[in-house]
This record gives sequence, structure tokens and C-alpha cells, in this order.
Amino acid sequence: MRAVEITSFGGPQVLALGQRPMPQPGVGELLIRVAASGINRPDVLQRMGHYAPPPGASDLPGLEVAGVVESGDAAALAEAGLQVGDRVCALVAGGGYAEWCVAPVAQCLPVPEGLSDVEAASLPETFFTVWSNVFDRGRLQAGETLLVQGGTSGIGVTAIQLARALGAVVIATAGSDDKCAACLALGAHHAVNYKSQDFVAEARRITEGRGVDVVLDMVAGDYVAREVECLAEDGRLVIIAVQGGVKSDFNAGLVLRRRLTITGSTLRPRPVGFKGAIARALREQVWPLLAVGKVRPVIHSTFAAADASQAHALMESNQHIGKIVLTW
Repeated sequence: MRAVEITSFGGPQVLALGQRPMPQPGVGELLIRVAASGINRPDVLQRMGHYAPPPGASDLPGLEVAGVVESGDAAALAEAGLQVGDRVCALVAGGGYAEWCVAPVAQCLPVPEGLSDVEAASLPETFFTVWSNVFDRGRLQAGETLLVQGGTSGIGVTAIQLARALGAVVIATAGSDDKCAACLALGAHHAVNYKSQDFVAEARRITEGRGVDVVLDMVAGDYVAREVECLAEDGRLVIIAVQGGVKSDFNAGLVLRRRLTITGSTLRPRPVGFKGAIARALREQVWPLLAVGKVRPVIHSTFAAADASQAHALMESNQHIGKIVLTW
């Protein structure tokens, strides 16, 4: 089969189309004939040598795919209500940049009605991540306020839409006025240009001094101190990436006085059972929203798999709004 390989660690140019043996599904797994593969920031980190696959995972990049079930564990398929020939999208721990991909049945979901393969391939990584962090770890409730850092990223556009659809007030940050306008169009109630405005001051102004209930942070570094300042009493800061650095210096006194929670997670190394529970929650509570268009995929660009290096260059430019997807 054709697959996009990391020929050495480095820039986008190290990605190249090569040949690999077709993977074979084991117990609890299925084989997908891949139509489209989503691109995510962890793929870039892996390409640069900063994010190794977990033990047992494919060394090929790619954490999400969409396509058709070709074969698989019959008992697991039946238990999941799936069968050969069904269109599915899946979260995987690696191997997504290929014409064929093996996935745990528990981490597969039917393609929502009306969605294309490209749209479906853009869903798993961001929807699993947002659900697990904003709603499970962050415990966001209807009527609360969520601050999303980087509102036009793949994670950002998902968080904005899900939080809005489930009754939260959403404040999003972005790096330009055009991107702020895009956040508002996606459903954010407020958008803050972090290059020209202080998001702490804006968050406190918008909430009339109360602060926000949950912050979804992909930056960390010196952002943590500022996020602690803009959290309300009993607020929750959820860190899912460290693009701004791993070291933070913040006011621990505020954490005590406001009873704040600072938490975070990485999804890729978690066991199948954990990810399967997220998949079940998504199928029950989010997939119906996708089916009726209340939440929708946001696709910025598609690239042929042979042009994966161009797709990565676009992601690193931070010019995109939404997801970038490879097609086979």
C-alpha cells in the first residue's frame, strides 16, 4: 500500500510517499480502506522527532482517518453495530497517513449522515480531545463560560461549536481580526485578538469581573499565570499542549483563594477502553448534533497524500482556519 513516511526528522520536506505492507487487524480491530486522513499538530511534532508513537503503534504519522470497513473482528464489529462495507471514521494511535489503516473497533464511529469522507476524517482527533478535556476533565456545564485559546485551530473550532451547542458562553482568542470574525461566525459569543488586546482584561470585562469557568489552553508557558488570573472561583484550567513552553510561573495564592483546578492530559497513549468510552459519549451526545448541522466540520484545505509536505507547511504557517485533510 502507499503510505506517507517520515524519512528523517526535520521540516515538512522529510515526508515522502512510500510503500508499506498492508496492516492486518487483530482481536478487537478492523481494517479501513482509507479515503481521507486528518492532519493534526501532533503529526508535526512527530515529524520533528518530538512526539514518539506509543509502544506498539505504527511509526507512520496520522491519528484520524475515514473510509470503509474492509474486514475485522466479527464479534467486535457486531457488538459495535458495524459491518463490512460501512463508512466509518476512527481515532488511531498512528498509521493514519496510509491507504489502509487498522483501528480498534471501540475507537470507530459511523460517518454522520450527510458528511463526506473528508469531513468525517476531520472529526475524531479534535472531537475526542475536546470532549475528554472540556466536558470530562473541565466539567463544563450549560450556563458556564469557556475561554478557548486559539479559536481557529482544529481543536478551537470544535470547542467553540460544541460548547455553544451545549449551552455554554464562549470566548475565543485568535491572532487577527479576520480570525476573530471566523470565531464569531462559528458560534463564539466573544472573540479577542490576542495580538492587540489583553485576553485577561477582556475575559474579566465580558464576565463583569467574575472570570471564566473553564479555560482550554494549547499554549501553556507564560499563558498559565494569566489564565489563573482570569478564572472564576472554582474555575478549571485544562492544558492540552505546550506550544509556549513547559515551564510556568503563576500565583499559587489565587489557586488557593479561588479553589482553582489546573489539569491536563494527552490522549494518544491512553488505553482503548478509555478512548472507547469517549467514542460512546460522542455517538450519544454529539453525533446527533452533526447529523442535523448544529455542529459542523470546518475544512480549510485538502491535499493529495503525495503533497503531505505542503499540508504540513500550511499547518506550521498558522494561516488555516479549521482542519487540513489528506485524500487518497
